Amino acid sequence: MTVLLDATELQRVVRPQDMLRALRQGFVAALGVQTAPQRVRQSLPTSAGSIAVLLPGLLPDIPAYTVKVNAKFPGSDPAISGVVCLHDLETGELLALLDSAFVTAWRTGLSAALATDLLSPAGARTVGIVGAGAQADMALRGLTRLRTVERLVIHDVDGERAHRMAEVWQRAGLACEVVGSAREVARTCDCIVTATWSRRPLLHRPDVRPGAHITSLGADEPGKAELDAGLLRHARVIVDDLDLAMTAGALGSAGLRREDAAAVLGRVVDGTVPARTDAGQVTVYTPVGLPWQDLALSWAAYEAALRDGVGVGFRFHARPQDEGDA
Repeated sequence: MTVLLDATELQRVVRPQDMLRALRQGFVAALGVQTAPQRVRQSLPTSAGSIAVLLPGLLPDIPAYTVKVNAKFPGSDPAISGVVCLHDLETGELLALLDSAFVTAWRTGLSAALATDLLSPAGARTVGIVGAGAQADMALRGLTRLRTVERLVIHDVDGERAHRMAEVWQRAGLACEVVGSAREVARTCDCIVTATWSRRPLLHRPDVRPGAHITSLGADEPGKAELDAGLLRHARVIVDDLDLAMTAGALGSAGLRREDAAAVLGRVVDGTVPARTDAGQVTVYTPVGLPWQDLALSWAAYEAALRDGVGVGFRFHARPQDEGDA
């Protein structure tokens, strides 16, 4: 039996605190995985979108794997469309089909929340947002469960979207201010999340306060850039995967080397690498996004759906293989 979980059903069964715990455990468990994460990307000929296939996500102690087919359309809402396939690790049986826009926003945003909490100054209670979309919103939802947040400073090229985010979070009790540029956000805040489609740097070294932290989610494909090379060289840079940071992420796009990254986030999560080495240090977390994160969230959601009886069950009826079939 395969379970179909669309965004509405996933919203019923997933809780940020459970997913944060699953992702925290995954960052540590993934350190022992020998299979390198892989991405296959293909441009679509009839639109401004691209299609990316993330090959099997694996983690120790989870008896399943995921394959995600994701199409990205910056002008659409949601901007991501596709499906995550959850398979039994031993038999290959398709256990679930999950909405990839939901899974991607949650795993990206909550992973960002973990990193932002670990790397930001302990007393930072004002958070800057550049790019007021689903991933930044989810990062905030996770971050408010990890530390006290009192105020938001928000910028988006779409001013109406920035004001909509401000209205939502004001109702949640946060003071909010919408400003006109990414630079204004950085000059005000010590804790910043950028989540944009930008292909040119939005922030430079002089824009950023000493001791600040930036989680940059937008540089997840070749050519995308939110932070300039000078800022990255100046900062203590943490990535999710060194190889992908060079081939598809911020380091490669900015012309930096593997050695310019201080560590992968899993080493900060497990405590073997310090988040920062002095109070005035600028830190940056710039992930590409890893297949095991889809697995960690999808498996937790699948177990919750089975427990709560959520989702539409269906069966694939394959034709019995005839003798001599290849």
